[in-house]
Amino acid sequence: MTAKLRLTTAQALVRYLGAQYIDVDGRQHRLINGIFAIFGHGNVAGLGEALEDATDTMPVFRAHNEQAMAHAAIAYAKASRRRRVMACTTSVGPGATNMVTAAAVAHVNRLPVLLLPGDTFASRLPDPVLQQVEDFSDPTVTANDCFRPVSRYWDRIMRPQQLLQTLPQAIAVLTDPVECGPVTIALPQDVQAEVFNFPESFFEIQIHRIARPGADERALQQAAELIASAKRPLLIAGGGVHYSNAIDSIEKFATAHAIPVAETQAGKGALRWDHPASVGSLGVTGTSAANKLAEDADLLIAVGTRLQDFTTGSGLLVRKPDCKLLSINVARHDLNKRGAIALQGDADRCIRDLSAAIDSVAVEIDWKKRVHDLRVEWNTVYETVTAPSDADLPSDAQVLGVVSDVFSSNATVVCAAGGLPGELHKLWRSSDANNYHVEYGFSCMGYEIAGGMGAKMATPDRDVVVMVGDGSYLMLNSEIATSIALQQKITVVVLDNRGFACINRLQMSLGGKGYNNLLDTSYGATDSAPAIDFAQHAASLGAHAEKVPSLSELGPALQRAKDAPHTAVVVIDTDPLPSTAEGGTWWDVPVAAASDNDAVKDAYRNYQDKTSERT
Repeated sequence: MTAKLRLTTAQALVRYLGAQYIDVDGRQHRLINGIFAIFGHGNVAGLGEALEDATDTMPVFRAHNEQAMAHAAIAYAKASRRRRVMACTTSVGPGATNMVTAAAVAHVNRLPVLLLPGDTFASRLPDPVLQQVEDFSDPTVTANDCFRPVSRYWDRIMRPQQLLQTLPQAIAVLTDPVECGPVTIALPQDVQAEVFNFPESFFEIQIHRIARPGADERALQQAAELIASAKRPLLIAGGGVHYSNAIDSIEKFATAHAIPVAETQAGKGALRWDHPASVGSLGVTGTSAANKLAEDADLLIAVGTRLQDFTTGSGLLVRKPDCKLLSINVARHDLNKRGAIALQGDADRCIRDLSAAIDSVAVEIDWKKRVHDLRVEWNTVYETVTAPSDADLPSDAQVLGVVSDVFSSNATVVCAAGGLPGELHKLWRSSDANNYHVEYGFSCMGYEIAGGMGAKMATPDRDVVVMVGDGSYLMLNSEIATSIALQQKITVVVLDNRGFACINRLQMSLGGKGYNNLLDTSYGATDSAPAIDFAQHAASLGAHAEKVPSLSELGPALQRAKDAPHTAVVVIDTDPLPSTAEGGTWWDVPVAAASDNDAVKDAYRNYQDKTSERT
């Protein structure tokens, strides 16, 4: 007779998760490395009770905001290259729906996170319970149905024994190279506490390995012939390069065949910034080097990228009539975008197999020289835009230059939304593959500080510096306190430009006059806008905090923050208007087709010209 264990649903869930391991390069680690938890009536008596006696296998981390703790879990997975995962549990109602935005972040960025929101009663006997969302026509619907479109796998456990089917499926999604993303398992509060005799074998240790599927031999040969005949090739490194651990194979491939490498936001760090093949970022937030090469290339080799609008200049930068596009991706969904020739398989394995199949590539001498010259030209741009000036307030680029000098090695920069990701994509000089961590798939304001904490938890031996605008800071700053409580030291640099400067610049570039974005133009009279002391606020959360009056004093302040024993915040006022004009390409943002504003009319004519190029 099969041995049984009499456990509650919650106890069985926790025990099963604690038995899951992952093999990474021959070394075994726990797959689920802890759970962020904010308890409420929907999870404290069930899952809370189960976790209390399992902290050796499932450490519990108390957070201050449900969305933020899920961001931290997502950042942990990103910094772990999708090899390690965190879980998050909340109560029913607002605690659960607070995580929906974070689930979308994980979904868009293809990052694994396990979400365990509490739910209403499966029995429905006490309905409607506190915080229950009632659907008048469907009593099976709860707030947790909001997770359905932003989850890769979703289930609601109505009976304890359903875990026997659901949990293996959930783990399979979290470790799948294609399906990888957020998993939501809704847990009705009565079912959490119910018991079942689970097979003891269900809780045996399981070791998982990330699959590395190879490409079809015929497709591989076609791709090899395509690359070998290319005279002006350009490789585009996406996030899949990192998640496949293809950094070494990309570097060897680029070096051996003199193929320049451009990077997406998720792919940045595929090559060191000073590698001869590195031409920097591509697309709307790209360097002039990468974008000029993309315009003249006869072959673009897109590796592990979704080819979204910022990468492709809304479709204008890639797929020129005389340029072929080869897409190498493990995910079928991404393979055929922009009319690409498809090579489906693991990025690292495909690049290695292509290297073995190619003797040489017919790269023109002039192409090699152009790569060199454009690199020199862009490095001159970098020195110019990051250099101090006589302006009253520094630009984001100038602040970035100082931050880069202080955190030049064994550091990770974290950012997410606003104008900073664009400046970082162009200007941050990645010194290694783990040096750059920017969430720009969903571009979620509020990810930054929580994400920095998650990155620190995943890479405790690195300095983590978070660059955040005042707008994002105001949206979600509570995990400063959590990072101190958990002894996860990060350095936060707050660039205070008095509002949402990035969108203000976009608004003005499209003919608008600029309103409802900067604080001083959003509330009527200028003096009605709040004067916010970010340093004092951060200090009230327990951080070492200071505001510097000028760019010249930023470096020493950052060094003090770097040396501080716990989370430190440095604040500096910046100019909301300038951004790095050099580099970059067009981005499709529709302009009003009818307006009394002459500036809008001019912008619309320019917009028509650009869209006509695409069609």
